[in-house]
Amino acid sequence: MPAPPHTGISRRTAAALALVVIAIAVAAAMSLIHLPYAIYRPGPATNTLGTIDGRQIITVKGTRTYPTAGALDFTTVSLYGGPNYPVNVWDWVSAELDSSSEVVPVKEVFPQNVSGKKIQQRNTAEMQGSQDEAKVVALRAIGKKVPEDVVIAAVLPKAPAQGVLREGDLIRKVRGTPVPDLPAAQRLIEKEKAGTRVPMTVERKGKDLSLKVPTGKSGGRTVVGVYLAPRFHFPVDVNIYAGHVGGPSAGMMFSLGIYDTLTPGKLTGGVRFAGTGTLDSQGNVGPIGGIRQKLVGARDAGAQWFLAPAANCDEVVDHVPDGLQVVKVSTFDQARHLVKQIGQGERADLPRCTGAEKH
Repeated sequence: MPAPPHTGISRRTAAALALVVIAIAVAAAMSLIHLPYAIYRPGPATNTLGTIDGRQIITVKGTRTYPTAGALDFTTVSLYGGPNYPVNVWDWVSAELDSSSEVVPVKEVFPQNVSGKKIQQRNTAEMQGSQDEAKVVALRAIGKKVPEDVVIAAVLPKAPAQGVLREGDLIRKVRGTPVPDLPAAQRLIEKEKAGTRVPMTVERKGKDLSLKVPTGKSGGRTVVGVYLAPRFHFPVDVNIYAGHVGGPSAGMMFSLGIYDTLTPGKLTGGVRFAGTGTLDSQGNVGPIGGIRQKLVGARDAGAQWFLAPAANCDEVVDHVPDGLQVVKVSTFDQARHLVKQIGQGERADLPRCTGAEKH
């Protein structure tokens, strides 16, 4: 009779299969183990003068608009970590091997014990705030009046003003002085002596009330223990569509895009600019996170020039990708003048990041 077919496997084959099984188990474990890190990676750069998903980013109704050219890109980072996108071992290893990525402790980026939903809500609110302030700055730059109310967004627990001021109150006067904007309200309150009661006129549900608001001290400043927020009244309808991007760091570039749309001539001169920076309603440009990754994203998108907040210069020095030139800005007006100057080919004596800036 013929011998039965051989159905066993060699020791070498069995060992190899065991190694494969172990490797699969290790890989699975590495993908399931979450590490206390956040990772910044370069994200896309998007032209504020263009479209996202087929929708125009900036649209205006109620006033004349003008043709634009070139690009005013807002830059982004892809951020991993936190409750929504926890970092696993594979993420960490790949980021450590990637010179354009940055790994930082997760607690430096995300608040502890806060849900992913809350973080998303905060990012959405910050994006809305940055858009409103961008509109204000651009409209005021072309001579439009944008009235502003100062609203109490929240009363802190155990605040001096608890039980006197309420969420939603509009602050009209502090010690008889009208309050035209948020910085004025802050200055007037800080002038008061901590521990006293400051006279305030607030509007509540359409009626003016005269109140004596208790004060306290925090960080060496006189406070009443509330969060204040601006509420703007826009003379024209400006809408910004940013897709799924959140956070406040696109404010300056949105404002430049709105200004270019509302003014004759091509602000950029056809040059492709990118940039980043928060913007308050007074036109001050503030620092942001992930600027090294935004520089890489801008270069990859084809930008020639990058507008960087002066307060981020220490992170810019020695990290500018080849083919990209960086200028520093502190205000919207400075950014606007630099874009126009560079677009016209006037490129001498531009403000650069040197690493010697003081913050």
